Amino acid sequence: MKVKMAIKNSPTVRRVARTVCVAAAAIGVLSTFGWRTGAEAQSDAGYPARPVQLIIGYGAGTIGDVSMRIVAKELTAKLGKAFIIENRPGAAGVIAAQAVAMAAPDGYTLFLTGNSYAIATAWFKSLPYNILNDFAPISTVASFDFLVAAKKGSQFKSMRDVIAYAKANPGKLNIATLTPGTTQNLGVALLKVVAGVDVTAVPFHSSPEAAEALLRGDVDLDMDSYAPLRPLLEGQKIDVIATTGRHRVSFLNNVPTVEESGVPNFDVSSWNGIAARKGVPQPIIDKLSAAINQALQLKDVQETGQRLGMEMRGSTPDGLQSRLKNDIKKWSDLIEKVHIPKHD
Repeated sequence: MKVKMAIKNSPTVRRVARTVCVAAAAIGVLSTFGWRTGAEAQSDAGYPARPVQLIIGYGAGTIGDVSMRIVAKELTAKLGKAFIIENRPGAAGVIAAQAVAMAAPDGYTLFLTGNSYAIATAWFKSLPYNILNDFAPISTVASFDFLVAAKKGSQFKSMRDVIAYAKANPGKLNIATLTPGTTQNLGVALLKVVAGVDVTAVPFHSSPEAAEALLRGDVDLDMDSYAPLRPLLEGQKIDVIATTGRHRVSFLNNVPTVEESGVPNFDVSSWNGIAARKGVPQPIIDKLSAAINQALQLKDVQETGQRLGMEMRGSTPDGLQSRLKNDIKKWSDLIEKVHIPKHD
């Protein structure tokens, strides 16, 4: 005990302790005024030093998958390490979100965020994560509307045909969508309420699965984005009878919107972006955001996005966070206004 007290009261030990305290205080002051410590300053210098995983909560061929692969290719070229897409569909994106929430906060595990997560927050009674508090926003990537497609030769030539049939045959009309919590799935729920019809949303993990079900005749319609439906449209296997946004799609200008087709207050569009786990050093977040925004401005990226029905546009991390907040409120207000039942 005397030895311990002697060490504790040693002038040398006291001097070292004072030095440590002063150094810590200095670091705190420097950080407050925008200076970075050596570790912080180097946190983005060598990033990425190994491949980066980009997790998507939906299957291959979905609009999110397509847009992320476009960006991943450019990030790989720009930052010198592979950005690898990993599809983890299911549970309204919960599986993907939880995988990122449990990953190390080092910037090597990213995920697709966006409108579907805003919808899930508004539509589900509870979720095992908080999309605003548990993740670090990086940048938006793309925005897009959806199409309502029917198999070639179908009796449904317009949304007016769809509504008339649904009212005459309650519960018999099936519409393929992606999983609950996605914009497509909510689109069908909204259609049921504002059009006053009894139709069934049939969820699939991926867009190709939904399209195949349409071609087989397992479902009557498919509500999905242009990118996965484009080959079927060009192959004249399907007809697009309506688009879901407020305005007509420029490359399908002869196709009316759902609202123009006699369904008032129907406006369903979407967007996606990239986020990381909360705690990733801000220099890495800023480096990724800058690289994504630069990639999205490339002519090839813009042209590819347009061909696939997407507007490719980035944002600051704060811009992405604001968009999420605004969309959570938007969908929460809509769900309450039209009395769409909440998911368990």
